[in-house]
Amino acid sequence: MKKPLSRIREEIARLQDQLKQAETLEAERIGRIALKAGIGEVEIDEADLQTAFEEIAEMFRAAKARSAGKKQAGGSRTGGETSARRRTDRLHRRQSSAQMRARDLVPA
Repeated sequence: MKKPLSRIREEIARLQDQLKQAETLEAERIGRIALKAGIGEVEIDEADLQTAFEEIAEMFRAAKARSAGKKQAGGSRTGGETSARRRTDRLHRRQSSAQMRARDLVPA
């Protein structure tokens, strides 16, 4: 049985509202965590802050992928894991340089 277009539109509107509410809750949660970590006291350009958050997200994604890879491979090292390790190492180096840049922005 086909749904009428008006019903589909209502469902889309309801889902968009749910998405907006979920995004708001997630933004509030991340904002609270950032404030607890002291980010609110640091003067940092928004673009730099977004880059730092993107690097953090990638670090967690890489860690999750590594742990999933280990479970699938039974804990043995594979070529893919070595490649993932290199990417993670590069990410850690970028993260360290981002932390150093952040430290330079904080008055002593």
